[in-house]
Amino acid sequence: MSVSFQVEGINIGSGGLFLIAGPCVIESEKHALFIAEVIKGVTRSLNIPFIFKASYDKANRTSIRSFRGPGVAEGLRILKKVKDEVHVPVLTDVHETIDVAKVAEVADVLQIPAMLCRQTDLVVAAAMSERVVNIKKGQFVSPWDMKHAVDKCRQAGNDRVFVTERGSSFGYNNLVVDMRSLAIMRKFAPVVFDATHSVQLPSATHGDEDQPAASGGQPEFIPVLARAAVAAGVDGIFMEVHDNPRDAKSDGANALDSTKLRGVLKELLAVHQAVAVAHVKP
Repeated sequence: MSVSFQVEGINIGSGGLFLIAGPCVIESEKHALFIAEVIKGVTRSLNIPFIFKASYDKANRTSIRSFRGPGVAEGLRILKKVKDEVHVPVLTDVHETIDVAKVAEVADVLQIPAMLCRQTDLVVAAAMSERVVNIKKGQFVSPWDMKHAVDKCRQAGNDRVFVTERGSSFGYNNLVVDMRSLAIMRKFAPVVFDATHSVQLPSATHGDEDQPAASGGQPEFIPVLARAAVAAGVDGIFMEVHDNPRDAKSDGANALDSTKLRGVLKELLAVHQAVAVAHVKP
């Protein structure tokens, strides 16, 4: 059964729609504060709750030469500054159990990356931090098997857990979203749809001596999939948002340009309202 709860006053799983958004990785203090303010300005004007997302370390980059982030100490300092100055809750990834306690001192939501969703020790450590936990569904995991990951968290004493759909592997270097998964997983936990990683083309660019290998993307399909997910009844939308995706240091190929955020969110709110109205009609 899905359980509703709050993250710093934001209702999760109670019928509203919330947004998790930010750059893939923390690029600098200045950039993190800037993009957080941009997103907050849009979401506040549309009255949609907002959780800021950025990673201090991207441990699963395609190439060892790719930018990973500022590291845990500097990254947490920047995330705390975003919390204190922009006044929004923050979410970030944890990759190692040893980092969980220090990350939990700052982050309101600890995110288990898709590649690590079956790592029992990491899920349990995140749960025991008593922070809200977001478990991203691995590209290799069925929606019904995500209940095992959620159960690990709950059996560790933490019911404040939600799951995020980010697409399933469809052959090589491609993902596809099975919208049935959203309804299946929502039977046992609140569900968020990751609209930007779902249009990623994993490790699609092979790189060369000057440019490291990286993932590609099809960002033109972000609004299409996001609208479908909201119509299917998700609790939240996850989007990596950047003011200059072409120059982003990670996942720019599948990020949403910040200038398009308002238009996309207005469409999603309209779909959400239409579905709510349809449900109350006799």
